[in-house]
Amino acid sequence: MEGRQKEELGGITLLGNQGTKYPFNYAPEVLESFDNKHPGRDYFVKFNCPEFTSLCPITGQPDFATIYISYIPDVKMVESKSLKLYLFSFRNHGDFHEDCMNIIMNDLIALMNPRYIEVWGKFTPRGGISIDPYCNWGRPGTKFEEMADHRLMNHDLYPEKVDNR
Repeated sequence: MEGRQKEELGGITLLGNQGTKYPFNYAPEVLESFDNKHPGRDYFVKFNCPEFTSLCPITGQPDFATIYISYIPDVKMVESKSLKLYLFSFRNHGDFHEDCMNIIMNDLIALMNPRYIEVWGKFTPRGGISIDPYCNWGRPGTKFEEMADHRLMNHDLYPEKVDNR
């Protein structure tokens, strides 16, 4: 089995770089992509990010979440180390939970132009309540737009038992 050739990786600069600098403020420019070697096939890529942190824009208190990002790539895919650094850049970013999830989704759409994407944040409770915003997008005029509508309407038909927070 043959791996990727260096030229296929295009502008990836973070993976394998020992001098990584961690951005402490919102930094969408850190996101990097690479070519999908299987653009003729629909398949999901899922990231589970259990250490997401942002700040409440009103109180400045930290909010913690597990972020689930699932997407069906087209030509480009997001490089995972750049995604980690990008998500880390929310550490000092003040926005509501719902805004953070939509910002993440919009930035990934701008980076990759996937066929389909969904972002789900499961925030730990603060003040006795947890907030779990879900957003998705399917490429307009395709079956993925219909898929997005269907998944949005059915995304929480079987809510999980919340005993892990």
